[in-house]
Amino acid sequence: MHIRASPLTATVSRRYNAPMPDFSYTAIVDHTAFEERLRRVPEAPGVYLWKDAQGRLLYVGKSKKLRDRMRSYFGAPRGLSDKTRRLVSHIADFDIILTQSELEALLLEMNLIKQHRPRYNILLKDDKSYPYIKVTLKEEWPRVFSTRQVLDDGARYFGPYASAGSVYMALNMLNRLFAFRPPYECKDDKFSRHRKLGKPCLYHQMRRCLGPCVPGLVSKEEYRATIEAVCRFLEGKTEQVVRGIRRDMELASEELNFERAAYLRDRIAAIEKISERQQVLRTVDEDQDVIAFAREEGSAVVQVLFVRGGKLVNAEPFTLQGAEDESDAALLASFITQFYDSAPNVPPTLLLADHIEEPMIIASWLEKKAGQRVELAVPRRGEKKQLVDLAANNARQKLDELRQQWLNTEQRAVAGLSELRDLLELPALPQRIECYDISNTQGQSSVASMVVFERGEPKASAYRRFRIKTVAGANDVASIGEVITRRFRRAAEALSSDEQRASPEQGDEQSELTPADLGEAESPKELSSEERQKTLEKWADLPDLVLIDGGRGQVNAAVAAMRALGFERIPVVGVAKGPDRNRFDLVRPDSESVIVLERTSRAINLVQRIDEEAHRFAITYHRKLRGKNALRSSLEEIPGIGPKRKKALIQAFGSLDGIRKASVDELAAVPGMTKKAAEELKGLL
Repeated sequence: MHIRASPLTATVSRRYNAPMPDFSYTAIVDHTAFEERLRRVPEAPGVYLWKDAQGRLLYVGKSKKLRDRMRSYFGAPRGLSDKTRRLVSHIADFDIILTQSELEALLLEMNLIKQHRPRYNILLKDDKSYPYIKVTLKEEWPRVFSTRQVLDDGARYFGPYASAGSVYMALNMLNRLFAFRPPYECKDDKFSRHRKLGKPCLYHQMRRCLGPCVPGLVSKEEYRATIEAVCRFLEGKTEQVVRGIRRDMELASEELNFERAAYLRDRIAAIEKISERQQVLRTVDEDQDVIAFAREEGSAVVQVLFVRGGKLVNAEPFTLQGAEDESDAALLASFITQFYDSAPNVPPTLLLADHIEEPMIIASWLEKKAGQRVELAVPRRGEKKQLVDLAANNARQKLDELRQQWLNTEQRAVAGLSELRDLLELPALPQRIECYDISNTQGQSSVASMVVFERGEPKASAYRRFRIKTVAGANDVASIGEVITRRFRRAAEALSSDEQRASPEQGDEQSELTPADLGEAESPKELSSEERQKTLEKWADLPDLVLIDGGRGQVNAAVAAMRALGFERIPVVGVAKGPDRNRFDLVRPDSESVIVLERTSRAINLVQRIDEEAHRFAITYHRKLRGKNALRSSLEEIPGIGPKRKKALIQAFGSLDGIRKASVDELAAVPGMTKKAAEELKGLL
């Protein structure tokens, strides 16, 4: 999803006709061979990929004349922006892919950046995870809920939204207005259960659901009309929605059903109140997106106003990373191509705060995606210009909020890291800190967690969890030794030669490198050599400081394990807490005394956050394993509950406690169960 097709800055887009490019400030080893390869690059449209000495992708760009564009990177360094100079200093290799046209090159560039997310491209932050509202029109009783995947499945999608919180508020408002199946509380299993019981849940009594689960409460036609009204409301067609509800209200009044008429009257009032706030265009009833931005140094926020039928139906801010040294035109082009690559629909008009790079190519791509003509307009006066200014003001406000958050967070983190460095007499700030904790219940389901903080902030993508394999019973000291050995053995393997990677010291370690063991899947699978290589590379990032939740015994076990693997240079410190977890003392392996962190200490907040995050991550995994083991063993002991019934019960109620609380009728409603089996199960539980 990202993307632009020009290099990093307008400076780079100038053509350099020097007879010999200057490679002196790059990472290129053989200048002559590189120049010969560059000379053979054709003057044709295509995509180029800059790589570093390790083969990692640095940047993806496109051009209608590849050779000129690529040579432009190797002119005089003073002619390049700071960001481009940093990129060029790492260039050691390249690949090219030729295309038939500039439009084809744009599409290929977008896909490559979406797949690899190179560090020097402008990137829409967290572009893979933006949520949408999904309306499942193909289902018998359609649902309205949030999703992070846009599929070609006949459903309607609205969005994207900048956060899950935005979607939650929108769905809550829609559910109160239209009373469709509650988006978070009415899963298919619950719907089927109440359908068999013939009794609706509490949401029907609260007028938050029409009760489609119970035959006779609402017809399919009436319920589908409600879902269609939801779609029209999200499209900004509130007048049509109000007209339909007013007809129903008048009909209910004629039938002397005054309670329903009053309910529909209140819905009309609520919708009209929202519609008044949405009205932004007085003269034109059209669909358009308004896009403006605010930027400061390397930070940028793009604000999108979604106008449908002349009404503002949504407004969302999106953050860009890697925007430093980029022109406004490049920044907007990057956002538009990235944003609309995943958007479920494209309106016929985009109102922009500024002109963009290569507007004809991008407009052609948008028209192909939308199936209609798409206009890219930059209004300079009138009502539409006011809309662009409104979007720009919102973007500036959001950027100011984010910068204030970043500054406060960074200041606290630097203060805590600085004090921690001084207390532990470290040579520099510990930029990467790893913390380990053990969790078990009387030695059962023993697990360990590894959490990572970089520059004082959690890096959840680097978290890892372990099942303890070699230690029996509640032995935290031995468990820490096992986990540290496994973690740093992988680091040693990742940092060694390719031959050593392919032949681990112990066959057991090959099986450890599975998504299940890394907390990425529940069932282990065999890894291919390429997957294994990528997995190992994640372990190559070494910490500047290791924190161990525990006292001197755990610290000594960790130190011994790291020394055996050649990592004794990494400092290890224990975090010992009082009986009420009201103290945080630092235990060093080379000192009998402990460092008591005062309550006014700037380091205590950082250490406490890291330690409690490790504890949370460990105990969450432990409870998950313990619950599964308990549920599995308990159900297996009950006569008449085979694998299929056990699976259906777990899916329906989630836990043994949920099964125990269920009534006989609810148990009997589970697929595969009978009334007799439900009564026997209830009696045994």
